[in-house]
Amino acid sequence: MEKLQNKIDFTLIFEVKNANPNGDPLNGNRPRTNIEDLGEVSDVCLKRKIRNRLQQIGENIFVKSQDDSDDDCKSLSDRFERFLKANDLKVDKNMTSADLDKIRNAINNEWIDVRSFGQVFAFKSFTGFSLGIRGAVSIQSAFSVNPVEIESIQITKSVNSDKTDNGKKSADTMGSKHRVNYALYRTNGSINPHFAEKNNFTQEDAEKIKNALVTLFENDISSARPEGSMRVVKLYWWKHNTPSGDVPSIDLFNSVKITKKDDVDIPTKFSDYILEIKQLENVNIEKVVDKE
Repeated sequence: MEKLQNKIDFTLIFEVKNANPNGDPLNGNRPRTNIEDLGEVSDVCLKRKIRNRLQQIGENIFVKSQDDSDDDCKSLSDRFERFLKANDLKVDKNMTSADLDKIRNAINNEWIDVRSFGQVFAFKSFTGFSLGIRGAVSIQSAFSVNPVEIESIQITKSVNSDKTDNGKKSADTMGSKHRVNYALYRTNGSINPHFAEKNNFTQEDAEKIKNALVTLFENDISSARPEGSMRVVKLYWWKHNTPSGDVPSIDLFNSVKITKKDDVDIPTKFSDYILEIKQLENVNIEKVVDKE
């Protein structure tokens, strides 16, 4: 497999219509916002979606969601223990650096999400053993271009959850649902060749990450995110000519400017924005997704 030799940066832009892109459990599961009322989708949420897409195309994932677990493992430590047994590997506090390197290589070869995002292997059932892997791929939290308007609606559940003493229907249960009417979000990320080499992360892996970003919201429906309510509209993919990068990543990210049109009060669609991109020298940009 071809080694990843050159640094990669990317900017992902997606829109949300009548959906809750990332609920905040500490705020009644309302869509996340920051102090400036900009909508936020956490980096953890984005990585979860990338992992799900990779798993759906047949890649082996270490950090699987409970609903998508396909190996009967109840925890990460169970999955790690099964991996050790399958590969005839043992861990203890007296391991040499060579032993750790052997396990590190086996782990990276096994799970694409570990070599991509990193992972700390420190579980109670493995006393004295701890191994940290730093991933080749970094991604920031996504923030909306403008402050978001959150709409809340009341819902009722008109069916019994539990048995009642007299067999009659219990009182309706009240609840709430929250959604963003419309917002445009963007996030930035990078792939570092230095950590890619350490983790056996290849050029092929980078292409899989790119394809996962392109299809980020496929097979991701829920009551909070109905089909078609979230859509990737732009993905810019910069390939540097050197491992360390030809220009700072921040310059590339700042070269993509999104502003609301002057005659638009409240944006309701992507065409309500003006997107400007400045081509910088020595860096090749690929518009992987370019939907209007």
